[in-house]
Amino acid sequence: MITTLCGPNSFGLQHDLHKAVQKFVAEQGDLALERIDGETVDLARLREAITCLPFLASKKLVVLRAPSANKQFTEQVEVLLGVVPNTTDIIIIEPKIDKRSAYYKFLKKSTSFTEYTALDSNGLAAWLVRLAKDKGGNLSSNDARYLIDRIGLNQQLLASELEKLLLHNDHITRSTIDLLTEASPQSTIFQLLEAAFAGHGERALQLYAEQRALKVEAPQIIAILAWQLHILLLIKTGGNRSAADVAKEARLSPYVVQKSTAIARNLSLPELQQLLTGLLDIDLKSKRSNLDSDEALQNYFLQLALSR
Repeated sequence: MITTLCGPNSFGLQHDLHKAVQKFVAEQGDLALERIDGETVDLARLREAITCLPFLASKKLVVLRAPSANKQFTEQVEVLLGVVPNTTDIIIIEPKIDKRSAYYKFLKKSTSFTEYTALDSNGLAAWLVRLAKDKGGNLSSNDARYLIDRIGLNQQLLASELEKLLLHNDHITRSTIDLLTEASPQSTIFQLLEAAFAGHGERALQLYAEQRALKVEAPQIIAILAWQLHILLLIKTGGNRSAADVAKEARLSPYVVQKSTAIARNLSLPELQQLLTGLLDIDLKSKRSNLDSDEALQNYFLQLALSR
């Protein structure tokens, strides 16, 4: 059997690869497994690995990582895979593959093909709910989204945090998420911005203090805030286009755009431009003079809250 695992979602790909390898080794033993790095071996070594008969086992498994790095292999792949003996299983790993190539089209047509696409926030939320259930726990969709907002979109980090939460209690709630996880700078700065736009100056300053306590420096806060304001500007200038259309054109997560739409709706374009100008002024003065960035940013958020 010849299997192809490809795509940018390294977490999902490696998870399924690990399961497949573990199952095979449990049946045939470690000696029946061979791993080949296509970026470091020549065609002769690749050919030898996939055509040689198993040793001291009824079957062998060859894991080929990125064999497309060898141009000769991609040119001869149909012939090479056509002579693989029935006693050999092959798993081809291609994290980055040109979908326009004949090589990609052949693998998709002629092998057991799985493509691991990067998950957006909706996909991650559904995946977290399933993963919690598979591990004997319970996580609601709303709380899964809350965890993503708090931690970010890194699937490996989300899996690790979920494990920690399940060890504490198999029923995960928002309170346990707050207790056992640390908010990522980006998600918390969005909450900071959200609080300021809602006119909650005290809450905004509290969130700012929390970020500084987490060792998030003022330049990083400025950079993330600029990114958030950039998204608001894209939404505002998008006219009547949907969040999905804006996200697609700007190559952003639809969930990120949708989450920012409510804030953008309550802002005029001149107000948004003024906010960007004010932030740029803080950034430039902090680099060219002895401006206290902390004091300037706190005043920025406080003035924003008072203007609502």
